[in-house]
Amino acid sequence: MSIILENEGFCPICVSKTVFKSDHPWLRDNYFCIQCGSIPRERALMHVLESLFPAWKDMTIHETSPGNRGTSAKLARECVKYVPSHYFKDVPSGSVIGGIKSENLERLSFDDESIDIHVSQDVMEHVFSPEKAFAEIGRTLRKGGAHIFTVPIVNKYRPTIQRAKILDTGEILHLYDPQYHGNPIDALGSLVTFDWGYDICQKIFDSSGLFTHVIQIDDLSKGIRAEYIDVLITIKQGISSVRTKF
Repeated sequence: MSIILENEGFCPICVSKTVFKSDHPWLRDNYFCIQCGSIPRERALMHVLESLFPAWKDMTIHETSPGNRGTSAKLARECVKYVPSHYFKDVPSGSVIGGIKSENLERLSFDDESIDIHVSQDVMEHVFSPEKAFAEIGRTLRKGGAHIFTVPIVNKYRPTIQRAKILDTGEILHLYDPQYHGNPIDALGSLVTFDWGYDICQKIFDSSGLFTHVIQIDDLSKGIRAEYIDVLITIKQGISSVRTKF
């Protein structure tokens, strides 16, 4: 295959000089660091975390639905109070399976103001009741804490569209043709429930009372260039170790 993009740079994940390379025009999932295999959205999220919370290694960080590379692997290695979780259906929230907590974002088991940072990578487009998830994230964040996350903003110039919902019977009603994304614990994938627009920031505020910032980075020197590369950060106001300048 021909190389679409290739350049030298410095990877925020493996913290080393490297080469970023893609042989496919869809950079979001194919513009890899040849050292650690990370992709652009992972590097963008890690750059934001490192820039705004330089003491992150000593913080309590909860990551929902982590992968096995990139930011997830780095957090697992280097954050002393890292708490990974997956949504295991029919397993009570708070239970631990193989070192991984079972957590439903809509009904988290964490105490109020017990988490410094929530991390989610391409998760919020798969939640059926995101307003409940945003409220729970806000409830469990410590003052000065943050939810740092990626989510495809596919409706950049249009309002958010709900693609599917749960009926009272428990059945799924598809409002549009079903779409699925990869799921690290389910080979069938995860159903896309929302095509988000930038009005996600208002929806988060309506659900939690917290303000959300959208950070867009285009930096080939860090291997950050791709489609839907936004990093969103929702901050709970209060005394914080967050840097005020990005």
